[in-house]
Amino acid sequence: MKRLFYFALLSVGFLFLTISCAEEQDFGQIDDLSITPTLTSGIFYLEADEATINEAGALNSFYFQEINFDAFNEQYVAERLLEGVITYEIDNTTSKELRLIIEFLDEAGRPLDTEVFTIEADPSETVVRDVPYGPDGKSIDILANTSSLRVLANNLGDGTSVSSAEDPKIILRSGAEFLFELQ
Repeated sequence: MKRLFYFALLSVGFLFLTISCAEEQDFGQIDDLSITPTLTSGIFYLEADEATINEAGALNSFYFQEINFDAFNEQYVAERLLEGVITYEIDNTTSKELRLIIEFLDEAGRPLDTEVFTIEADPSETVVRDVPYGPDGKSIDILANTSSLRVLANNLGDGTSVSSAEDPKIILRSGAEFLFELQ
């Protein structure tokens, strides 16, 4: 008798499940989906102490480097890049006025864009600069076509003075946020 009762209860439950209110699924919604992820990344870091700057001498370059930057070398990625912001943060605790130059280069080594920073001597405040690319800034093609970055740092001061700071140095940090459209 118990078996008959459980069987009847199971049958009624199954009947309710098959005729319950269920909406037909629309798997075509993926066509309307727009995915725009944001990628955040560090780009480069420069640090030089005051002794290194003094060794280069007055009005000379104390740092030069070309950095490979193939973030957008795949055409699929470059075509979907919507916008980006590169943030530069610079701290100078040296006794030197400094100039930092960052060049964005294409595959042939030709400059696409240049950022120049003239940084006051100690005590200087932290310099923060956001550079937008895309609809509200510089051309997005600059980022999409950049193959490498050239970083140059020049001493605009003398080659002998020493800051009274505990560990005098120049620090340049850079990072970026890029917005892509995947669909």
